[in-house]
Amino acid sequence: MSTASNGKRPTLADVAARAGVSTALVSIVMRGVKGAGDATRERVLKAAQEIGYRPDARARLLRSHRSQLLGVQFSLEQAFHSDLVEGVYAAAEPAGYQVVLSAVAASRGEQRAVDALLADRCEALILFGPQAPAARLAELAEQLPVVSVARRLRPSTSRVGVVRTADDEGVRSAVEHLVALGHREIVHIDGGKAPGASDRRRGYRTAMNRHGLADHVRVLPGGLTEEHGAAAARTLLDTHPRPSAVVAFNDRCAVGLLDVFLRSGIAVPDEISVVGFDDSHLARMAHVNLTTVAQDIPRLSESAVGHVIARLEGKPVDEKETVVAPRLVVRGTTAAPR
Repeated sequence: MSTASNGKRPTLADVAARAGVSTALVSIVMRGVKGAGDATRERVLKAAQEIGYRPDARARLLRSHRSQLLGVQFSLEQAFHSDLVEGVYAAAEPAGYQVVLSAVAASRGEQRAVDALLADRCEALILFGPQAPAARLAELAEQLPVVSVARRLRPSTSRVGVVRTADDEGVRSAVEHLVALGHREIVHIDGGKAPGASDRRRGYRTAMNRHGLADHVRVLPGGLTEEHGAAAARTLLDTHPRPSAVVAFNDRCAVGLLDVFLRSGIAVPDEISVVGFDDSHLARMAHVNLTTVAQDIPRLSESAVGHVIARLEGKPVDEKETVVAPRLVVRGTTAAPR
Protein backbone atom coordinates (compact mmCIF):
# COMPACT_ATOMS: atom_id res chain seq x y z
CA MET A 1 0.00 0.00 0.00
CA SER A 2 1.45 3.36 -1.02
CA THR A 3 0.98 6.76 0.61
CA ALA A 4 0.64 10.35 -0.50
CA SER A 5 3.78 11.81 -2.10
CA ASN A 6 4.41 14.13 0.88
CA GLY A 7 4.48 11.21 3.32
CA LYS A 8 1.45 12.49 5.24
CA ARG A 9 -1.99 10.95 5.59
CA PRO A 10 -3.61 10.80 2.10
CA THR A 11 -6.29 13.43 1.43
CA LEU A 12 -9.19 13.84 -0.99
CA ALA A 13 -6.87 15.92 -3.20
CA ASP A 14 -4.38 13.04 -3.32
CA VAL A 15 -7.12 10.64 -4.39
CA ALA A 16 -8.31 13.13 -7.03
CA ALA A 17 -4.78 13.47 -8.45
CA ARG A 18 -4.35 9.71 -8.53
CA ALA A 19 -7.71 9.11 -10.24
CA GLY A 20 -7.48 12.12 -12.57
CA VAL A 21 -10.74 13.68 -11.41
CA SER A 22 -11.77 16.72 -9.37
CA THR A 23 -11.69 16.80 -5.58
CA ALA A 24 -15.43 17.55 -5.62
CA LEU A 25 -16.08 14.35 -7.55
CA VAL A 26 -14.00 12.34 -5.07
CA SER A 27 -16.07 13.84 -2.25
CA ILE A 28 -19.27 12.73 -3.98
CA VAL A 29 -17.97 9.18 -4.29
CA MET A 30 -16.78 9.01 -0.69
CA ARG A 31 -20.10 10.29 0.63
CA GLY A 32 -21.97 7.72 -1.42
CA VAL A 33 -24.33 10.24 -2.99
CA LYS A 34 -25.50 10.56 -6.57
CA GLY A 35 -23.39 12.45 -9.13
CA ALA A 36 -20.73 9.99 -10.26
CA GLY A 37 -20.98 7.27 -12.90
CA ASP A 38 -20.16 3.65 -12.11
CA ALA A 39 -16.85 3.70 -13.98
CA THR A 40 -15.74 6.93 -12.27
CA ARG A 41 -16.80 5.63 -8.86
CA GLU A 42 -14.80 2.46 -9.39
CA ARG A 43 -11.72 4.43 -10.51
CA VAL A 44 -11.89 6.73 -7.48
CA LEU A 45 -12.30 3.86 -5.02
CA LYS A 46 -9.40 2.00 -6.63
CA ALA A 47 -7.19 5.11 -6.37
CA ALA A 48 -8.17 5.54 -2.71
CA GLN A 49 -7.23 1.94 -1.96
CA GLU A 50 -3.89 2.25 -3.78
CA ILE A 51 -2.72 5.23 -1.74
CA GLY A 52 -4.27 4.09 1.54
CA TYR A 53 -6.90 6.82 1.85
CA ARG A 54 -9.44 6.38 4.66
CA PRO A 55 -12.32 8.81 5.21
CA ASP A 56 -12.01 10.68 8.51
CA ALA A 57 -15.33 9.66 10.06
CA ARG A 58 -14.68 11.64 13.25
CA ALA A 59 -14.11 14.87 11.33
CA ARG A 60 -17.26 14.32 9.29
CA LEU A 61 -19.28 13.76 12.43
CA LEU A 62 -17.84 16.85 14.08
CA ARG A 63 -18.91 18.92 11.08
CA SER A 64 -22.42 17.52 11.47
CA HIS A 65 -22.34 18.23 15.24
CA ARG A 66 -22.69 14.50 15.93
CA SER A 67 -20.20 12.15 17.56
CA GLN A 68 -22.21 8.91 17.25
CA LEU A 69 -20.37 7.66 20.32
CA LEU A 70 -22.14 5.55 22.93
CA GLY A 71 -20.52 5.77 26.36
CA VAL A 72 -20.45 2.59 28.45
CA GLN A 73 -19.78 2.61 32.19
CA PHE A 74 -18.79 -0.82 33.51
CA SER A 75 -17.23 -2.32 36.64
CA LEU A 76 -13.89 -4.11 36.67
CA GLU A 77 -15.24 -6.25 39.54
CA GLN A 78 -17.93 -7.82 37.36
CA ALA A 79 -16.81 -10.54 34.95
CA PHE A 80 -20.33 -10.42 33.53
CA HIS A 81 -19.79 -6.80 32.46
CA SER A 82 -17.02 -7.78 30.04
CA ASP A 83 -19.49 -10.09 28.30
CA LEU A 84 -22.00 -7.26 28.14
CA VAL A 85 -19.39 -4.93 26.62
CA GLU A 86 -18.85 -7.43 23.81
CA GLY A 87 -22.61 -7.53 23.24
CA VAL A 88 -22.82 -3.73 23.07
CA TYR A 89 -20.11 -3.59 20.41
CA ALA A 90 -21.97 -6.22 18.39
CA ALA A 91 -25.20 -4.21 18.55
CA ALA A 92 -23.78 -0.68 18.14
CA GLU A 93 -21.33 -0.96 15.25
CA PRO A 94 -23.80 -2.30 12.61
CA ALA A 95 -26.04 0.66 13.50
CA GLY A 96 -23.22 3.12 12.74
CA TYR A 97 -22.24 3.92 16.32
CA GLN A 98 -18.91 3.52 18.10
CA VAL A 99 -18.41 2.58 21.74
CA VAL A 100 -16.35 4.41 24.37
CA LEU A 101 -15.59 2.52 27.60
CA SER A 102 -15.04 3.95 31.07
CA ALA A 103 -14.31 1.64 33.99
CA VAL A 104 -15.37 1.84 37.62
CA ALA A 105 -12.66 0.52 39.94
CA ALA A 106 -11.64 0.74 43.58
CA SER A 107 -9.72 3.95 42.84
CA ARG A 108 -12.17 5.33 40.28
CA GLY A 109 -15.79 5.98 41.17
CA GLU A 110 -18.85 6.22 38.99
CA GLN A 111 -18.78 10.01 38.87
CA ARG A 112 -15.30 10.03 37.31
CA ALA A 113 -16.27 7.27 34.91
CA VAL A 114 -19.31 9.20 33.68
CA ASP A 115 -17.48 12.53 33.54
CA ALA A 116 -14.88 10.96 31.26
CA LEU A 117 -17.60 9.75 28.89
CA LEU A 118 -19.21 13.18 28.79
CA ALA A 119 -15.82 14.78 28.12
CA ASP A 120 -15.43 12.45 25.13
CA ARG A 121 -18.66 13.91 23.67
CA CYS A 122 -20.63 10.67 23.98
CA GLU A 123 -24.18 11.16 22.75
CA ALA A 124 -25.74 8.61 25.11
CA LEU A 125 -24.81 6.61 28.20
CA ILE A 126 -25.24 2.88 28.83
CA LEU A 127 -24.59 2.26 32.52
CA PHE A 128 -23.98 -1.30 33.75
CA GLY A 129 -25.29 -1.78 37.27
CA PRO A 130 -25.07 1.89 38.29
CA GLN A 131 -25.15 2.55 42.02
CA ALA A 132 -25.52 6.32 41.81
CA PRO A 133 -28.68 7.75 43.40
CA ALA A 134 -31.75 7.65 41.16
CA ALA A 135 -31.91 11.44 41.29
CA ARG A 136 -28.41 11.67 39.80
CA LEU A 137 -29.37 9.28 36.99
CA ALA A 138 -32.45 11.40 36.32
CA GLU A 139 -30.27 14.52 36.05
CA LEU A 140 -28.06 12.80 33.49
CA ALA A 141 -31.12 11.71 31.52
CA GLU A 142 -32.16 15.33 31.17
CA GLN A 143 -28.88 15.99 29.32
CA LEU A 144 -28.71 12.95 27.04
CA PRO A 145 -30.26 9.48 26.60
CA VAL A 146 -29.40 7.17 29.51
CA VAL A 147 -30.16 3.50 30.02
CA SER A 148 -29.46 1.51 33.18
CA VAL A 149 -28.59 -2.14 32.61
CA ALA A 150 -29.10 -4.74 35.39
CA ARG A 151 -30.50 -2.33 37.97
CA ARG A 152 -34.18 -1.96 38.78
CA LEU A 153 -35.36 1.63 39.24
CA ARG A 154 -38.61 2.67 40.80
CA PRO A 155 -41.21 3.82 38.26
CA SER A 156 -40.96 7.58 37.94
CA THR A 157 -41.28 10.40 35.48
CA SER A 158 -37.52 10.37 34.76
CA ARG A 159 -36.34 9.51 31.27
CA VAL A 160 -33.86 6.85 32.42
CA GLY A 161 -34.43 3.66 30.47
CA VAL A 162 -34.07 0.31 32.25
CA VAL A 163 -32.96 -3.00 30.78
CA ARG A 164 -32.61 -5.80 33.30
CA THR A 165 -32.88 -9.51 33.89
CA ALA A 166 -35.75 -10.96 35.94
CA ASP A 167 -33.33 -11.66 38.81
CA ASP A 168 -35.95 -13.09 41.15
CA GLU A 169 -37.09 -15.52 38.46
CA GLY A 170 -33.50 -16.63 37.91
CA VAL A 171 -32.86 -17.53 41.55
CA ARG A 172 -36.27 -19.21 41.77
CA SER A 173 -35.26 -21.46 38.88
CA ALA A 174 -32.00 -22.33 40.69
CA VAL A 175 -33.88 -23.29 43.87
CA GLU A 176 -36.46 -25.26 41.85
CA HIS A 177 -33.60 -27.21 40.25
CA LEU A 178 -32.03 -28.03 43.62
CA VAL A 179 -35.34 -29.01 45.21
CA ALA A 180 -36.08 -31.30 42.25
CA LEU A 181 -32.73 -33.02 42.93
CA GLY A 182 -33.82 -33.60 46.53
CA HIS A 183 -32.13 -30.74 48.39
CA ARG A 184 -33.81 -29.08 51.36
CA GLU A 185 -30.93 -27.36 53.18
CA ILE A 186 -30.29 -24.65 50.58
CA VAL A 187 -28.36 -21.48 51.49
CA HIS A 188 -28.25 -18.23 49.55
CA ILE A 189 -25.06 -16.14 49.51
CA ASP A 190 -26.25 -12.54 49.38
CA GLY A 191 -25.06 -9.75 47.09
CA GLY A 192 -25.41 -6.99 49.66
CA LYS A 193 -26.39 -3.69 48.05
CA ALA A 194 -25.33 -4.69 44.55
CA PRO A 195 -27.86 -4.11 41.75
CA GLY A 196 -30.19 -7.09 41.54
CA ALA A 197 -29.34 -8.41 45.01
CA SER A 198 -32.68 -7.61 46.61
CA ASP A 199 -34.58 -9.26 43.75
CA ARG A 200 -32.41 -12.37 44.03
CA ARG A 201 -33.01 -12.55 47.79
CA ARG A 202 -36.73 -12.28 47.18
CA GLY A 203 -36.63 -15.00 44.54
CA TYR A 204 -34.80 -17.33 46.92
CA ARG A 205 -37.25 -16.78 49.77
CA THR A 206 -40.26 -17.11 47.47
CA ALA A 207 -39.05 -20.43 46.08
CA MET A 208 -38.18 -21.84 49.48
CA ASN A 209 -41.58 -20.84 50.88
CA ARG A 210 -43.33 -22.32 47.86
CA HIS A 211 -41.79 -25.71 48.64
CA GLY A 212 -42.58 -25.60 52.35
CA LEU A 213 -38.98 -24.86 53.27
CA ALA A 214 -39.54 -21.58 55.11
CA ASP A 215 -37.83 -23.00 58.21
CA HIS A 216 -34.75 -23.81 56.13
CA VAL A 217 -34.27 -20.29 54.73
CA ARG A 218 -30.76 -19.00 55.39
CA VAL A 219 -29.11 -15.97 53.78
CA LEU A 220 -25.39 -15.41 54.37
CA PRO A 221 -23.57 -12.12 53.75
CA GLY A 222 -21.66 -12.19 50.48
CA GLY A 223 -20.83 -9.89 47.58
CA LEU A 224 -19.52 -9.60 44.05
CA THR A 225 -16.07 -11.20 44.24
CA GLU A 226 -14.27 -14.48 44.84
CA GLU A 227 -13.15 -13.13 48.22
CA HIS A 228 -16.78 -12.70 49.28
CA GLY A 229 -17.56 -16.25 48.22
CA ALA A 230 -14.50 -17.61 50.02
CA ALA A 231 -15.53 -15.86 53.26
CA ALA A 232 -19.02 -17.35 53.00
CA ALA A 233 -17.55 -20.79 52.31
CA ARG A 234 -15.41 -20.63 55.46
CA THR A 235 -18.55 -19.79 57.45
CA LEU A 236 -20.33 -22.79 55.94
CA LEU A 237 -17.44 -25.10 56.83
CA ASP A 238 -18.04 -24.25 60.50
CA THR A 239 -21.78 -24.90 60.21
CA HIS A 240 -23.19 -28.17 61.57
CA PRO A 241 -25.04 -29.72 59.96
CA ARG A 242 -23.63 -28.29 56.76
CA PRO A 243 -26.16 -27.31 54.02
CA SER A 244 -26.33 -29.58 50.99
CA ALA A 245 -26.59 -26.76 48.40
CA VAL A 246 -25.65 -23.11 47.91
CA VAL A 247 -27.00 -20.50 45.50
CA ALA A 248 -24.35 -17.78 45.14
CA PHE A 249 -25.05 -14.15 44.18
CA ASN A 250 -22.95 -14.42 41.02
CA ASP A 251 -20.37 -16.60 39.29
CA ARG A 252 -17.35 -14.92 40.87
CA CYS A 253 -18.82 -15.48 44.32
CA ALA A 254 -19.50 -19.11 43.38
CA VAL A 255 -15.89 -19.59 42.20
CA GLY A 256 -14.70 -18.37 45.60
CA LEU A 257 -16.89 -21.01 47.23
CA LEU A 258 -15.56 -23.73 44.95
CA ASP A 259 -11.95 -22.78 45.70
CA VAL A 260 -12.36 -23.03 49.48
CA PHE A 261 -14.34 -26.27 49.24
CA LEU A 262 -11.64 -27.79 47.01
CA ARG A 263 -8.83 -26.78 49.37
CA SER A 264 -10.81 -28.15 52.34
CA GLY A 265 -11.48 -31.51 50.73
CA ILE A 266 -15.22 -30.91 50.31
CA ALA A 267 -16.35 -32.64 47.11
CA VAL A 268 -18.60 -30.65 44.74
CA PRO A 269 -21.27 -31.76 43.94
CA ASP A 270 -21.00 -35.02 45.92
CA GLU A 271 -21.03 -33.31 49.32
CA ILE A 272 -22.42 -29.90 48.42
CA SER A 273 -23.98 -28.45 45.25
CA VAL A 274 -23.20 -24.92 44.05
CA VAL A 275 -25.12 -22.66 41.67
CA GLY A 276 -23.89 -19.31 40.35
CA PHE A 277 -25.57 -16.47 38.48
CA ASP A 278 -24.67 -14.75 35.16
CA ASP A 279 -23.17 -17.58 33.07
CA SER A 280 -20.06 -15.45 32.62
CA HIS A 281 -16.94 -16.80 30.92
CA LEU A 282 -15.77 -18.03 34.34
CA ALA A 283 -18.69 -20.45 34.61
CA ARG A 284 -17.99 -21.90 31.17
CA MET A 285 -14.34 -22.75 31.86
CA ALA A 286 -13.84 -26.51 31.71
CA HIS A 287 -12.27 -26.83 35.17
CA VAL A 288 -15.09 -24.76 36.75
CA ASN A 289 -18.07 -26.19 34.81
CA LEU A 290 -20.49 -24.24 36.99
CA THR A 291 -24.24 -24.71 37.07
CA THR A 292 -25.52 -21.16 36.83
CA VAL A 293 -28.36 -18.86 35.84
CA ALA A 294 -27.62 -17.38 32.42
CA GLN A 295 -28.46 -13.80 31.64
CA ASP A 296 -29.37 -13.25 27.98
CA ILE A 297 -26.43 -11.05 27.01
CA PRO A 298 -27.39 -10.49 23.35
CA ARG A 299 -30.93 -9.47 24.30
CA LEU A 300 -29.79 -7.19 27.14
CA SER A 301 -27.16 -5.54 24.94
CA GLU A 302 -29.41 -5.12 21.92
CA SER A 303 -32.20 -3.68 24.08
CA ALA A 304 -29.87 -1.17 25.75
CA VAL A 305 -28.30 -0.04 22.48
CA GLY A 306 -31.67 0.05 20.73
CA HIS A 307 -33.15 2.19 23.51
CA VAL A 308 -30.53 4.95 23.37
CA ILE A 309 -30.31 4.97 19.56
CA ALA A 310 -34.09 5.28 19.31
CA ARG A 311 -33.95 8.32 21.60
CA LEU A 312 -31.05 9.83 19.66
CA GLU A 313 -32.84 9.42 16.36
CA GLY A 314 -36.23 10.59 17.59
CA LYS A 315 -37.91 7.23 17.21
CA PRO A 316 -40.65 6.04 19.59
CA VAL A 317 -39.52 4.02 22.61
CA ASP A 318 -42.30 1.59 23.43
CA GLU A 319 -41.28 0.65 26.97
CA LYS A 320 -39.31 2.45 29.65
CA GLU A 321 -38.33 -0.89 31.23
CA THR A 322 -37.33 -4.07 29.41
CA VAL A 323 -37.23 -7.20 31.59
CA VAL A 324 -35.40 -10.16 30.04
CA ALA A 325 -36.03 -13.74 31.15
CA PRO A 326 -32.98 -15.74 32.35
CA ARG A 327 -32.44 -19.47 31.93
CA LEU A 328 -30.82 -22.13 34.08
CA VAL A 329 -27.71 -23.82 32.65
CA VAL A 330 -27.02 -27.14 34.36
CA ARG A 331 -23.39 -28.22 34.43
CA GLY A 332 -21.23 -30.20 36.81
CA THR A 333 -21.58 -28.50 40.20
CA THR A 334 -25.05 -29.75 41.11
CA ALA A 335 -26.28 -33.26 41.85
CA ALA A 336 -28.65 -35.10 44.17
CA PRO A 337 -27.65 -34.93 47.86
CA ARG A 338 -26.18 -37.97 49.52
